[in-house]
Formats: sequence, structure tokens, C-alpha cells
Amino acid sequence: MEAAAAHDWDPGLDQAFAGGDERVLAEAYRRFSPLVYTLAMRSLGERAAADDVTQEVFIRAWKSRTSYRPEAARLPAWLIGITRNSISDALSVRSRQHHLEQAAIQLVADPSAGPDTGDVEEVADRLTLDEELEHLGDPQQTIMRLAFYEDLTHDQISSRLNLPLGTVKSHIRRSLARLRTRLEVEHGTP
Repeated sequence: MEAAAAHDWDPGLDQAFAGGDERVLAEAYRRFSPLVYTLAMRSLGERAAADDVTQEVFIRAWKSRTSYRPEAARLPAWLIGITRNSISDALSVRSRQHHLEQAAIQLVADPSAGPDTGDVEEVADRLTLDEELEHLGDPQQTIMRLAFYEDLTHDQISSRLNLPLGTVKSHIRRSLARLRTRLEVEHGTP
């Protein structure tokens, strides 16, 4: 059934999607969200994570529809590419979170066991960074979280948020300067 949905997809709908026809988005979601969900579920093994990836795929697709080129790929194939990237992003975030959680658990369970100094510093840095990011407004906070926690490149952030690349770079540069200043003032770093 899922393969049939891709095979009987009218290529004329690709142009309409690229042009911003919301009805095509709704049709693509109706027909391909089960496939996206299945791929995410198989990779992530959690319903909530698969739901999040499914939603993220269609949000990314819609936000980046102006960069979609129907002559290069049909919409179903393009959506599968976005699905793979979203699953990869989710796995990366999960891995980083797991590493931080394990370091925190080790520290709490036995502070005298001499935990890896790098892990302790990483947890402390993460907590400090989280606190400092709260002081930024949007879209700066969102951009910085994508850069720090999802390890996305400027291009990936630009594509995900549907912002011009120069705008993303400017926000990152200004936010880093602001964070540096706040950390130096609050923590007495010369």
C-alpha cells in the first residue's frame, strides 16, 4: 500500500507543492505520513519519537518548499530524504542526551568514584549554556540550540527554519558575542 502511494503519485502535484498549494501538502501528508512514521518507528523504536519525526518531516518540507526542485526528484522521494535526515538528527540528539545523562547519573551515584573530569565539565557546561540560552530571544535561541545541541551546520539551520543563510550566520555571531559577554561578566572570566 505504501509503495503504491508513491507509484501512483501524480508528478503534476510536485509543481503545485513547490508553488505553495496547501491542498497538496495535506494530500502528501495523508498518503505518506504512514510511511514516514513506519521508517521513524523502525529506526527509533519509540512511538513519541516517531510521531515527532513525522511531524518534523512535513514541517521541514513545507518550510523549505521553495528550495524543492520537482525536476530533480519527485515529492515522495524528497520526503524520504527529509525523513532520513530527521531520523539521523533524532538519533544524534538521543545519543548526546544519553551521554550527558550517564555522566550526571555517575556523578550523583558516586561523587567520590572520581568520574571522568571531561564528563563532569560537559554536564556543567551544558547546564550553564542552557541557562544562558534562556536569556536570548527567538529566533536566536532556536538557532543556537540547533547549532549546539543538534550540531547542525549553518546551511542545515537555514533550511530547517526557512531563514536566509546570512541571517542565520548573523544571529549566531551576535548570539555568541552576547553569550561570551554574559559568561565573562557573570563568571568573572577575564
